[in-house]
Amino acid sequence: MARLLFALTILLFSHLPAWAAEPDYVEHNDMMDHGDGHLMDAQGAMVMGQNKDKLPGGCDRISEDAKITVHGGHKYSKEYPGTMYSFDMHEWRFKPCTRLTVTFINDDHIRHQWMMHGLPKYLYDKGMFHLEVTGPGSVSGTLILPAEDKTYLVHCDMAQHMEKGMKAQLIVGKGGAPFPSIPGLTDPVIADDYGAGSVATGDGGANAPVSAAAPQQQRGREDASFWSLSLLLGLILGVAGASIWAKKYAGVPTADAAADIFYRAVQGMQALLRFIADILRKLLSRIKYLPGPRQ
Repeated sequence: MARLLFALTILLFSHLPAWAAEPDYVEHNDMMDHGDGHLMDAQGAMVMGQNKDKLPGGCDRISEDAKITVHGGHKYSKEYPGTMYSFDMHEWRFKPCTRLTVTFINDDHIRHQWMMHGLPKYLYDKGMFHLEVTGPGSVSGTLILPAEDKTYLVHCDMAQHMEKGMKAQLIVGKGGAPFPSIPGLTDPVIADDYGAGSVATGDGGANAPVSAAAPQQQRGREDASFWSLSLLLGLILGVAGASIWAKKYAGVPTADAAADIFYRAVQGMQALLRFIADILRKLLSRIKYLPGPRQ
């Protein structure tokens, strides 16, 4: 009996790696066609905007047939600090009027999408071509690229997935303006800085991140500049005034000189106050009556 239990234990542990392994990828090939290029199945896969034969305006024929396979998942984000998800590639280039088949493979146990924006709405609903897989699996869809030179946004539209790195661009012909924040390709709109107590500039990464205390430091520098200038002017006036007062009170006892200086300072202040009072009297004389309290 003991030998039998030992044999069963060995058999159990020998099969644990196979039981604990990742589940097989599901190839979503058998989907229901709901019309207008919309395909779905009950296992969490979707294709929206599929178009295999309708030519966009300006395309007389299919210029070429092309295929790409795109992986998406957490493991592809490891080389891009600050991201959580990513595609395994972030840029694709094709000729205008190419018929493109995209196979999207989701390597995570969550829902991911490969969504392309900006397509002509007379062919693609809301201007989108959309592949979606829930959990490990793959799905394929086909579209025909327009004739115009343009750069199209590709991303995962699940909440925060694009913001966390799942963003790319597809270039047709000569392309157009690139999109910001493409991992490994373009500068972010707001550059990340992982230093303590700091924030980043919002100029697309053109400048280095600055400290969060920068405004206070800037005000401190401005205050220091002001006081430095005031101190310099005070020293100049003090030295000049000291030489004048030294000549004026030469031979006069210190106490008498100090009393006279204080008396003159008081007179000066009184004269300044009278001057201000005269100005106020003239201004107020133009107002016959002061407004009374509101009822």
